[in-house]
Amino acid sequence: MSLDLLKVNLQYFLPKHLISWGASVLTNAKLGRCTTFAIEQFAKFYHINLDEMDGDIEDFETFNEFFTRPLKSDARPIDADNNSVVFPADGKISQFGDLRDDFMLQAKGHYFTTETLLGDDSDAKYFQNGKFMTVYLSPSDYHRVHIPFAGKLLKMTYIPGELFSVNPLYTKHIPELLARNERVVCLFETTVGKMAVVFVGAVVVGSVSTDWDGVVAPNGSREIRITTYEHEKLEYDKGAEIGKFLMGSTVICLFEKDKIDFVSGLTSEQKTHMGEKMATAVSSKRVAADKVGKKTGKSAGKRTAKK
Repeated sequence: MSLDLLKVNLQYFLPKHLISWGASVLTNAKLGRCTTFAIEQFAKFYHINLDEMDGDIEDFETFNEFFTRPLKSDARPIDADNNSVVFPADGKISQFGDLRDDFMLQAKGHYFTTETLLGDDSDAKYFQNGKFMTVYLSPSDYHRVHIPFAGKLLKMTYIPGELFSVNPLYTKHIPELLARNERVVCLFETTVGKMAVVFVGAVVVGSVSTDWDGVVAPNGSREIRITTYEHEKLEYDKGAEIGKFLMGSTVICLFEKDKIDFVSGLTSEQKTHMGEKMATAVSSKRVAADKVGKKTGKSAGKRTAKK
């Protein structure tokens, strides 16, 4: 058995929730100079750019405070095009593209359904044949999550689950991993239809926290919890912070059919920076013109992303 397969098989037997609880206790401990030393060594090991951080290492009383560190206001400019859709986080593109009915790609040979991911068949129907973007955040990345396109929060769903590592090694070998892990699903209404932003938990992830409800996961309950916000004015501009989580994890964004076009040249494993353009919102007029063109056999015009 190869070393990689041994690592994968161990994931099934490790007490992942207990490990995550222990890591949370340690990383939330205020240990003075020991905490500062640990942060310094972590920053050196992962080559973290401290110049873009808002503050100094000595300002953080716990390791988790550093891990969810804010950045300087000009460190991640938000693409100014009104029709642009931006990356929700720093990290690497894991997978992206079209949903096949309601199936999305996790890794080569592994698919899972939007219904399984979202925990709700009615929500999954919004995204049938739509598009998805999956961004993996490594321990070295900035760990705050921002909304890709302006929207109003409609609903949040907490879904209990496993805490497998979301490292690319494991997503390649563990079926439906991203839809089996603990996750927080945020459903938004936008000018181009529904949009979902899904926080996927992982082993050693101390918490998932949202702007509107604080720490959502881990959750002592093993039941799905749904909170609706339709009658509240929780509206967010493009690029606004909506949440954060500790240690490496994954964010998945879902969009309705014919609502966005990804920019050309995107590739798996490509580095992402929050605020950079990843797609262009498609106007309803353009969609209607495309449908007419298909019926008549004529092109409705070349699709070009606005700069």
